[in-house]
Amino acid sequence: MGRRSIMLLLAMLGLFVHNGSEAVDVDVKAKAKKHSMEIGNRLKLLNRRGVKSVKSENEDIVDCVDIYKQPAFDHPALQNHKIQMRPSFQFASQAPSPSPTPGPSRSPVQNDHNSSQLISQYWQRSGSCPDGTIPIRRIQRRDLLRAASLERFGMKNPAPNSYSTSDDIGTVYINKTRVDLGPQINRSAAILVTTGYSYIGAQGDINIWNPKVESPDEFTTAQIWLKNGPGNAFESVESGWMVDSYKSTGCFDLTCSGFVQTNKDIALGMPLGPVSSEGGPQYQTTFSINKDPNTGNWWLRLGQNVPVGYWPPSLFSYMKQGPATLVEWGGEVYSSKVKKTRPHTATAMGSGNFASGLDGYACYVKQVRIVDYSMQLKYPEWVGTFVDEAYCYSAQELCSVSCSRTCILLWRTWSLFYVLPLKDGCSNFLPCF
Repeated sequence: MGRRSIMLLLAMLGLFVHNGSEAVDVDVKAKAKKHSMEIGNRLKLLNRRGVKSVKSENEDIVDCVDIYKQPAFDHPALQNHKIQMRPSFQFASQAPSPSPTPGPSRSPVQNDHNSSQLISQYWQRSGSCPDGTIPIRRIQRRDLLRAASLERFGMKNPAPNSYSTSDDIGTVYINKTRVDLGPQINRSAAILVTTGYSYIGAQGDINIWNPKVESPDEFTTAQIWLKNGPGNAFESVESGWMVDSYKSTGCFDLTCSGFVQTNKDIALGMPLGPVSSEGGPQYQTTFSINKDPNTGNWWLRLGQNVPVGYWPPSLFSYMKQGPATLVEWGGEVYSSKVKKTRPHTATAMGSGNFASGLDGYACYVKQVRIVDYSMQLKYPEWVGTFVDEAYCYSAQELCSVSCSRTCILLWRTWSLFYVLPLKDGCSNFLPCF
């Protein structure tokens, strides 16, 4: 058991000894029994019966669930949905030629285009799911016992329905135009932003790390966002990696309905590895989100264009018929102890190191790309950086000496740095002016 579990046990024992009376003892036992029953009922609602189960080395369990019985179809907008098994499109790429497709014994979740090393999920060492099923991580009693709230387990912390002028409103200037990102309540972000076009896709190679998360109700991410709609009521599709101390903040996997998974080898919400180490091997994988122009489905792909699944257009309003109007790459920390709150959370972003170390020490997103209606992967033309807390997640830009419109964007202190594509093999950098 981890330190936090031991501290919780001691607190429970202390409460029992302090009160001492028989009546209180009975009351505590009754409440414990009721809570245990509530957990059991919640587990029945959250988990699906699989045709096969795989137990991983870290004691997680994956259930291979019939693809037509997945949680997506609990959503009222998907009651009569017909599954699209694969995307109907392929984008023309301006990116470097990808490495060869991995063999059948290797995971399709890859790292750098220029590296033979591959990213995998640990559960894959213990088995696989048969055709016609998808892998879903089984939620166990221990997960709910560690959750901040039974009622909110499986639901992402919501954005506020309204906000006041005293709230932090994210603002960035791109191509001399002010862009309002909306209220950043209980969130601290360090991101690269592009706007000015109609976006039907975006991707990036995201460095894999395992940063510290301080509390059960906090999380940290490195990801891609595609957004449309007003800042206080936007819609988004998002993909990347997340560290959540006890998986209590949810909807980054299949716990909630809506996302239709088609891949039988990748389990959303399961550990990804290996992770990068300071001064050691660096691992990354490509995260890509693209709208199918024929069906309107927003497809998630990993590695070398391996389809995972999609968000159907019926889930959206702004992004149902139209494109995204804003793309973000970067990191975010969710905590009630950010900004003006003291003490500030110790939850880290990215690698948890200063960005001045660059490759090998700071987390990055490379090969940043967007897709517009030309159906080509492109470098974003106009970009800006936004950082909520310059004293915690500050930004610094460095530019290539000999390449125009090429910058490295650095986040110091619990840092991320983001690399826009370098042309002609440029590798020397000077501060931007």
